[in-house]
Amino acid sequence: MTLLSIDGLRVAYRDHIAVDGVGLELESGAITAVVGESGSGKSTLAHAIIGLLPGTGKVLAGSIRLDGEELVGLPAKAWRSVRGRRIGLVPQDPGVALDPTKPVGRQVAEVLKVHGLPAGPRVADLLAEAGLPEPEVRARQYPHELSGGMRQRVLIAMATAARPRLLVADEPTSALDVTVQRQILDHLSHLAQTTGTAILLVTHDLAVAAERAQRIVVMRNARVVEAGPAEQILHAPGDPYTRRLLADNPATARPRPPAAGQPEVLLEVRALSKTFPVRGSGLRRQHRTAVDAVSFGIRRGQTLGLVGESGSGKTTTARLVLGLERPAAGTVHLDGIDVTAADRRRLRQLHRRMQLIYQNPYASLNPRFTVRELLTEPLRNFGITGGPAVTELLDSVALPAATATRKAAELSGGQRQRVAIARALSLNPELIVCDEPVSALDVTVQAQILDLLVTLQRERGLSYLFISHDLAVVRHVSDHIAVMRHGRIVETGTTEAVFTAAEHPYTRSLLDAVPGFTEEEASWT
Repeated sequence: MTLLSIDGLRVAYRDHIAVDGVGLELESGAITAVVGESGSGKSTLAHAIIGLLPGTGKVLAGSIRLDGEELVGLPAKAWRSVRGRRIGLVPQDPGVALDPTKPVGRQVAEVLKVHGLPAGPRVADLLAEAGLPEPEVRARQYPHELSGGMRQRVLIAMATAARPRLLVADEPTSALDVTVQRQILDHLSHLAQTTGTAILLVTHDLAVAAERAQRIVVMRNARVVEAGPAEQILHAPGDPYTRRLLADNPATARPRPPAAGQPEVLLEVRALSKTFPVRGSGLRRQHRTAVDAVSFGIRRGQTLGLVGESGSGKTTTARLVLGLERPAAGTVHLDGIDVTAADRRRLRQLHRRMQLIYQNPYASLNPRFTVRELLTEPLRNFGITGGPAVTELLDSVALPAATATRKAAELSGGQRQRVAIARALSLNPELIVCDEPVSALDVTVQAQILDLLVTLQRERGLSYLFISHDLAVVRHVSDHIAVMRHGRIVETGTTEAVFTAAEHPYTRSLLDAVPGFTEEEASWT
């Protein structure tokens, strides 16, 4: 039964056409995936369906019908009974979507109250359904006290609270590790199967679409270039762009060949531990161990991939390595120098030799600065004259010289990440910590950034600590892998050994949870 019907939809932002003549149908109880690179019109289509286009966005033509009711032109008052109750939205960025001043349980309860539904104990049940451990405890916490993956699960709990008949999920698992991703996708599939909920899954991950969707819609440059049953799209893609998306997916990429030789160790981490205070019951102050006796080494010119679920301690480990946090115990040595014992002046000197690439370049790059100012700021901060020219830095990350005059908001996600990489290179470091550097990028741009990192490593002899929840990505760039769980490293080894002969049950569960293609589906690569 057709629940949602879209015909000839045309959406523009001022003079820019973002969706051009799109038509599709969503069936009750089925998952339809919309895939395509950044700027293809996927998210604009999703927000048009739920009537949440930004101020400059406007539907120029076409129809969107939910159960036969026309949604285009619906008055604002009428939309209040549609959003949340009949159509739920899972947005991509929990950092923007969640109110930082309210506990997450209260935010879930507000959805129920707005639609006249009872809250109470249902809040904890909804958080548990979305995969949050200790839901009663989490309900009392604020967004900043949760990991990125946990915050995303809160958004899913809010979107499903009123049991809508249509769920629009805009990149709902892009920031999640593979096991939590599987839990969330299992939950969405269960909703579709048991309640008849239709799900529009907007994703750049073709492997997720292949595994979960009954139908796939491929968008490029605001238009649908191919659509049909998932099996047809994956087994016999008719459009060259679809074939390129398949080829660029890390699930089908060739693993990195083993490194030759044994260079000297650049970074040595020994028995590193870190605890944080957390809110307990009453006035009692409790402590949570985020990193527990972690040890590893990284050789010059090589990459260690650090993988694990959200909250496993990966990012805290990175901050300890960089000296941004002080450990409770253990040491970090960079080329024999003890980072953990360094005073502020010494640590500042060490930061010339090790740099960080953040997960979200839009948040980490100053929006008031031009790209030129962003790239020269580290040199000014360290009083360096005669450093690399801006054009040289831009050329090293394959950006045109004209990019120097633009600001971060004027760049695509992939371009912003290239600027972040160029900024990290400006001080000519020996070690770069990459904290989920491609998790928010579509597969085509992701492949470009990964190839860029590998090329820069080969040309400059860089060492990487590469943090990711995506094992397919880690396999593509890493020489060795360390698997973290509950603050501890449970398995280490060469990349190929971990992927082909994992010993720890947790590692095997991570590998089993990776969405992928069958050999036949991957044959187009």
